[in-house]
Amino acid sequence: MKHEIDTNVRFCETDAAGHVNNTSYFIYLEEARGKFFQDILGDYETFGRFIIASTKCDFLSQAYFNQKLIISTWVSKIGTKSFRFNHDIKAQESGVLIAEAEAAIVCFNYEEQKSEPIPSAVRQILENQLVPN
Repeated sequence: MKHEIDTNVRFCETDAAGHVNNTSYFIYLEEARGKFFQDILGDYETFGRFIIASTKCDFLSQAYFNQKLIISTWVSKIGTKSFRFNHDIKAQESGVLIAEAEAAIVCFNYEEQKSEPIPSAVRQILENQLVPN
């Protein structure tokens, strides 16, 4: 199941070329993942156990100041200790695909400073959200 949020491009997120700066997309993606965790997992104790091991974003079209964007987030793969989020960013008005992104998320034990298996209750929730590519 895809989880969607929308955002409005603020002037401070644009650059001298007039379009959204590449670093701003990672802020949109972080917000989308955070809202996914809040809406799907519920409590910070659970989603606070995850860290990002890798993330990438492919820029396909430009976005501009005051444009409304829709960020879709879904779980595309689940491993033993990690899972993968995929994202699409689209212009709300036109539906144009602006960016595609992914992030590898690892279940992490902060006390031991190492990865650990995804808890079974969390795994079950993630499996219910799985949208295989």
